[in-house]
Amino acid sequence: MKWSVTMHIEAFAEGGLFAPARIAEVLRTTKDEVARTVGLGRDALIRADRVQSPKTQKRLREMVEILNRVEPRFGSALIAYAWYRSEPLAGFAGLTPMQLVRDGRAADVMDYIDAVDAGVHA
Repeated sequence: MKWSVTMHIEAFAEGGLFAPARIAEVLRTTKDEVARTVGLGRDALIRADRVQSPKTQKRLREMVEILNRVEPRFGSALIAYAWYRSEPLAGFAGLTPMQLVRDGRAADVMDYIDAVDAGVHA
């Protein structure tokens, strides 16, 4: 079965919260790597009280929303995740979506994606 962020967004949540273990499973990585990817410490995705914190949930939601927006373009959640982690975005001094999210600039990434989809950026 092909894993897809778009088709299985509910696979990322458990009890109304984003579940780091499920995100790691879908993206074929570890919770530690997910924590680094969203700019959080390891404990943020290990300790139950920290997983439920608004900051942790916000960062996880931002990453999932960005992946959900670009996954159809790439045809795979894994390729979308690779793009998120490694592709420098034009107009952002060579920063990747991952780096921008870590810096609290997820809205800028989403605006960039919307602009690309509207044909503003090539």
